[in-house]
Amino acid sequence: MEEPIIQARDLGICFAKGKQKKGRVKDLFVRRAANKQGAQQQDFWPLRHVNFDIFPGDAVGIIGRNGTGKSTLLRLITGVLIPDEGYVRREGRVAPLIALSAGFSGELTGRENVNLVAALHGMTTKEIKAKFDEIVDFSELEDFIDTPVKYYSSGMKVRLGFGVITQLPHPILLVDEALAVGDAAFKRKCQQVIAGLLKEGRTLVFVSHSEGDLKKYCERGIFLDAGTLETDGTVEEALAAYKEAEARDAKAKEERKARRAAAAAKAAEQAAPVPALVPGAGEA
Repeated sequence: MEEPIIQARDLGICFAKGKQKKGRVKDLFVRRAANKQGAQQQDFWPLRHVNFDIFPGDAVGIIGRNGTGKSTLLRLITGVLIPDEGYVRREGRVAPLIALSAGFSGELTGRENVNLVAALHGMTTKEIKAKFDEIVDFSELEDFIDTPVKYYSSGMKVRLGFGVITQLPHPILLVDEALAVGDAAFKRKCQQVIAGLLKEGRTLVFVSHSEGDLKKYCERGIFLDAGTLETDGTVEEALAAYKEAEARDAKAKEERKARRAAAAAKAAEQAAPVPALVPGAGEA
């Protein structure tokens, strides 16, 4: 039986709302300890009781509204965040198309950043040298590759980041709205690269609000709502569940609005002054 490449069991992570007590020095570096020992107010669980298996070669779309735990899930898979409950386990390294320009040093040149970021993600010097020209060609930064990155525009940084990460030989590709940036020509290039990686058998976990992109790349969909996994099926089923939840919320919002309007009208009516009676009024 094939083993999952990513597995989550009773996965949950807690963020503390409000202020925390002063803790030990190590609690500044271990968020879990700080949350458990220092939280003074209500805890917030962006994800809780999440279970799934993703197998090699799967292309899975993560669907949900803003603030429902999609990006948090990707960061748990990468290991950037540590769960407070359960676990997420993966076999193989991750190529994260997440916050593409975040890992660059502004004082270093584009060339130096390519070498640094690729090495940090596990590429050898030989692999970086073999892929360097492809990275530069993709990013279209030949004339700026020896310029410090602090002089790059945000779009230039994204292009360079995408070029580096997609050259990583890792089996798992995590994408968080990476195709929503850049101009139309750049998006087409990105789409071609993603399609090529899928043909190679990479495993894709894809966060997007674009129904077209989700259907284009993913056969399976996971719908997250309020931090829980509500639907795990085909991408069409997950999108349908998402739309149903949106419709329910829109209806509930309109009902709340109507109730508030009715309450305001009633309050205004009750607060209206009573007409004063004029002596002798109405006498024949």
